[in-house]
Amino acid sequence: MNIVVVVQARMSSSRLPGKVLLPVLGETLLYRQIERLRRIRRPIRIVLATSTLPADDVIAEQAAIMRLDCFRGSLNNLLDRHYQAALRYSADLVLKIPSDCPLIDPAIVDRALDFYFAHEGAYDYVSNLHPATFPDGNDVEIITPECLERVWKAAGRPFELEHTTPYIWENPHLFRIGNVVWATGLDYSMSHRFTIDYLDDYRFIQAVYETLYPINATFSCEEIIKLLSERPDIYMLNHRFAGVNWYRNHLDELTTIDSSMTKKIF
Repeated sequence: MNIVVVVQARMSSSRLPGKVLLPVLGETLLYRQIERLRRIRRPIRIVLATSTLPADDVIAEQAAIMRLDCFRGSLNNLLDRHYQAALRYSADLVLKIPSDCPLIDPAIVDRALDFYFAHEGAYDYVSNLHPATFPDGNDVEIITPECLERVWKAAGRPFELEHTTPYIWENPHLFRIGNVVWATGLDYSMSHRFTIDYLDDYRFIQAVYETLYPINATFSCEEIIKLLSERPDIYMLNHRFAGVNWYRNHLDELTTIDSSMTKKIF
């Protein structure tokens, strides 16, 4: 099976421009994320999906350096970008992984894939986000090409196009949806933030890498959590943004998301 992992990346982040190319231990955050994704157990094809804007030429250059396929498409219509990338690379299964997850644990991706294949044919869409239980920044969304095509044809609201998959989980009567929860029984989705949108997030991610990577380059999500329990100073670096996500701007449009699943910035 041709499993295509689409990692969408651009330079024009409104909150932290160029965040994916910020340095950590001599490489970019994007490089470190790809390094982690390459440890996914199943054979995969990673495609770096960026825009056609000249500003994103540097993303395409990074893809070449990392020997990755690169697809260039719409800047704001991420749904179209994912759909066209899936077509270009003849995907049998699409994984949506955002580039703002440089601490993503490949074992969590493996768990989602194991769930999908254990129920092969039963689901159009499997994620670990509805409801979310893993620390923010371990986002995995698995989409069949048929499902992606249906969404591409039907979705039309701007946030559906920008965020690729809301049309799916906002219409559970139209799609067979599966979800993977954290086996610990805990929910760290609103308390632990491993993603990057703000300068404080970058400082947090730097500190995690500088502490754990020299000891064990394949450190896990559990090891990060253990570190944070031992080093509350690192945990506090971006704690004020824990629970802040894009949902906060669309609560009046989303029917399956409520205010307990997001937090405003004060």
